[in-house]
Amino acid sequence: MSDVLVDRKEKALKKLRKDLRSGLYSYLVLLLLEREEELHGYAIRKRLEELSDGRIVPSEGALYDILKSLKKTGLVQDTWAEVGGRPRKYYSLTKLGREVLSELKMEIGAIMETLERMEEK
Repeated sequence: MSDVLVDRKEKALKKLRKDLRSGLYSYLVLLLLEREEELHGYAIRKRLEELSDGRIVPSEGALYDILKSLKKTGLVQDTWAEVGGRPRKYYSLTKLGREVLSELKMEIGAIMETLERMEEK
């Protein structure tokens, strides 16, 4: 493969992975908060790492941008608590966040069914 094609391939993969991960990370954060009720940012990152065997781990900056965006849209709320003498910001789903997540689950289910059908043929 020529250098030009390799470069184009890498650029395309980088963009598509970024787009895919952006929405996926938000969805996974909402799922985690539904499951765990309340978590601080570092715990969210560690749970994602554990559940994905290290394959899905957003950078700290990306994770906090996601949390900030989810808060801005009203899907999560935050509260401060002191743990071990250190203040930590804990995140939890809002009522709106639960409603939106419920609808997203149906959409993800449809996407997964479609992917499975496409792989069968």
